[in-house]
Amino acid sequence: MALLDVRQITKTFGGLVAVDNLTFHVDEKQIVSIIGPNGAGKTTTFNMITGAYRLDGGEIYFDGQPIHTKSSQQIVKAGIARTFQNIRLFKSMRVIENVLIGCHIHTSYGFFDAVFRTPRFREAERRAHQRCVEILESLDLAQYMDEDAKNLPYGLQRKIEIARAIATDAKLLILDEPAAGMNPQESEALMDFIFSLRDAGYTILLIEHDMSLVMNISDYIYV
Repeated sequence: MALLDVRQITKTFGGLVAVDNLTFHVDEKQIVSIIGPNGAGKTTTFNMITGAYRLDGGEIYFDGQPIHTKSSQQIVKAGIARTFQNIRLFKSMRVIENVLIGCHIHTSYGFFDAVFRTPRFREAERRAHQRCVEILESLDLAQYMDEDAKNLPYGLQRKIEIARAIATDAKLLILDEPAAGMNPQESEALMDFIFSLRDAGYTILLIEHDMSLVMNISDYIYV
């Protein structure tokens, strides 16, 4: 059974059909790329998978369960996380704080606990911090955890954004043009990084215009 199963999805904006009856699937531990010219509907497809846009037709199943009627937050909790074409880190926050944001989707304390810093809050924050340290260590990024995100090179910022997505306990990582703005050396390092994610058990779905990266990294390509 496919981890992600997209069935005949359609999205229109007024009279414009942005995505028309699209069907594809992603199997577990695959790297799957979607390619095509600007305006082909690639990012719109990602927005439908992640709940940012409602479907005008079709269905989306993840891990055997329908997700096309769920909210974005419910979809993240189900195990799908994404990055964006433009890096969306909190630049003046430390790396560890950026990654902690991903962990907080699963925190169990309430507003009262956060305001009064109850034992439940402190224990939940301790566990989340430890989880984020483990993620950064596993990705060979632990040496940057106390750096402000804005002080890191572009390629490292992209990796930190992916680490934050992993912190949501994602099974499927959706990457929107992860190599955008990178030089050839950074793109090659990113390719090795994505391979390492697949080897660690993650499934990858990406949009990318860097055809060298796409052709070298993908198990399957949809055009």
